[in-house]
Amino acid sequence: MNFLYFDPGLGAMIVQAVVAAAAGVLLFSKNAWYKVKAFFGLLKEEDDTYDSIDIDDKEDTETNLDEHKK
Repeated sequence: MNFLYFDPGLGAMIVQAVVAAAAGVLLFSKNAWYKVKAFFGLLKEEDDTYDSIDIDDKEDTETNLDEHKK
């Protein structure tokens, strides 16, 4: 006698569980590896491709504030 039967719903559930487990392990390991590299200082600094909108000079900030008060 054969008591083992996989219907399509159970098969799809098993495939979904395997894919979800693989994705979870992949994302967890990527995050963990990033933290390990950051701990040891092995991360490369990426160049910012966008211009900064922050004003770095204190004088420029004070000048702009004085102009707004007038």
